[in-house]
Amino acid sequence: MARKRKGVPVHGWLVIDKPAGMTSTQVMSRVRRLLNAEKAGHGGTLDPIATGVLPVAFGEATKTVAYAMDGAKTYRFRLRWGEQTTTDDLEGSVIATSPKRPSEDEIEAALEAFQGEISQVPPQFSAIKVDGERAYDLAREGETVVLAPRIVRIDGFHLIGLPDADHADFEVECGKGTYMRSLARDLALALGTVGHITRLRRLNVGSFTLENAISLDDLAAMEHGAAVERLLLPIETALDDIPAFALTEAEAHRLRLGQTVALLRRQDRERLEGLDYDPSGDGAVVLAVSGGKPVALARVEGAEIRPVRVLNL
Repeated sequence: MARKRKGVPVHGWLVIDKPAGMTSTQVMSRVRRLLNAEKAGHGGTLDPIATGVLPVAFGEATKTVAYAMDGAKTYRFRLRWGEQTTTDDLEGSVIATSPKRPSEDEIEAALEAFQGEISQVPPQFSAIKVDGERAYDLAREGETVVLAPRIVRIDGFHLIGLPDADHADFEVECGKGTYMRSLARDLALALGTVGHITRLRRLNVGSFTLENAISLDDLAAMEHGAAVERLLLPIETALDDIPAFALTEAEAHRLRLGQTVALLRRQDRERLEGLDYDPSGDGAVVLAVSGGKPVALARVEGAEIRPVRVLNL
């Protein structure tokens, strides 16, 4: 007999302004307890030293977490020149030093190489799996972890401040899977020195921003019902880049049952014309809606729409 899930059904997103010193999973677990929610997940891991936007999904919104993680992100970080650490941030031990302190002009010139698609080696202390083990677990045991480079996308890399000769502040707009610790490490090396991150803050994940974020302390101080009513964002917030596709109630019923919906009539073809996709290719992922409510994440293939993840609301 299946074990009954504890908590009450809550569906949607809360944006938490994550505090430093906690893991993303710890934050998510505390929020779930505060709301007494049945099910929760988070959209994009932040390092323990990092603060800022951590979207937390509840209930059926957990089915859209992957789409939230795919969203563009913006970070600010402070780089400390002259010291390399085991973790590429202030939590690690210093393993190399350099007297070199780059000038503003040198920094600005070096940033040009870190634009667009670049190759990046993740930090040894990361959650990437190596032969089934987390890289950070192997690194903590003293093993040298060799991680393969990956292609990441940098949309913008800006020097925004030089508080003193030892530090520089940056803002980065980037795509999925980009490590700020690696970016700081590689920039320092490109400038003929070493460095690590001492401060890191995420400003947005796709449509989730600091403007609609709440701290854990403020959330804990609120009545739970009021918190949900005032702050809970709809499931489709994570799906801003996915086109909506309107269904009739009969079509929505079929999709909810996991069945394919045929779109063969002339008016159906007119509905499909508004979608930007190649009918001969893999189709387009859409958010199927009916009566103003999301029904499913679905894929349009030719003259059919097939459910990918049904949203049970």
